[in-house]
Amino acid sequence: MKNACSKLEQTLKSGRLALTAEIGPPKHTSPEGIVANACLLKDYVDAANVTDCQSAVVRMSSLAASLHIHHNGLEPIFQMTCRDRNRIAIQSDLLGAYSLGIRNVLCLSGDHQIFGNHPTAKNVYDLDSIQLIQLTRRMRDEKLFFSGEAIQGHEPRFFIGAVANPFADPFEYRVDRLEKKINAGAEFIQTQCIYDMERFSRFMELCVSRGLHQRAYILAGVIPLKSWRAARYMQTKVPGMIVPEDIVQRMKKAEDPRAEGLEICVGQIKYIREHIKGISGFHIMAINWEESVADIIRRAGLNRPQC
Repeated sequence: MKNACSKLEQTLKSGRLALTAEIGPPKHTSPEGIVANACLLKDYVDAANVTDCQSAVVRMSSLAASLHIHHNGLEPIFQMTCRDRNRIAIQSDLLGAYSLGIRNVLCLSGDHQIFGNHPTAKNVYDLDSIQLIQLTRRMRDEKLFFSGEAIQGHEPRFFIGAVANPFADPFEYRVDRLEKKINAGAEFIQTQCIYDMERFSRFMELCVSRGLHQRAYILAGVIPLKSWRAARYMQTKVPGMIVPEDIVQRMKKAEDPRAEGLEICVGQIKYIREHIKGISGFHIMAINWEESVADIIRRAGLNRPQC
């Protein structure tokens, strides 16, 4: 079994700016859409998140979709939530994913089922996201299952990721929670999408003051807006999201909202690169608009040699 580390890990450890994207599996069995998206992204990003029934909506499993894009030249970041699995199923899926060549895992709690298409489903939450990180690190570094039983044979040596939301309340707790995830074993962090630059700047100042950016690689999350209604929805309906009113109005007044959304996204990346310390890369979340990612990367000056 090959134990080579992931492309994403290699990029970050080399000191180069890392780029990740996001792919949402379909609500059916056909892989053509995610394969096409993988082909759009593979020359521009180091890896792509494969979401795990995002918004608690039933979709093709993250594991199966990760394998599809892996076979088509794009490195997957296998998302795993605690919502739908107990510790037995979690460890089983980790073993299976690694055996299939998947090398990155992103540990999440998962959106509550009340927000999805089966609101009366029973959740699991046997573990929380911090315990999931600990479990994954222990399997890798100590060759132990969560129960303490030894792994006989090859252990799953994942590059372990987690998420951070600088915009949820209480603000003072956000850096504390991030530090707990890093202490548990998270090696790279992807943030919630950023529109409030002032608050994100304060968050990163606190991270840098504690040296967290030296203990884990922090990737700033951005989402290109398609319409002012999308901006208003995120502003008013999505918990833990701050979208300043001036961005909503800028989108509303735009003659070409999609072009304006791309311009805002490119401007955000440039601002973060120039003014905010401690960032190791960008996570570009353009689900159902994957064709915009290459343009964003080029216009933001993030081109890779292979591009």
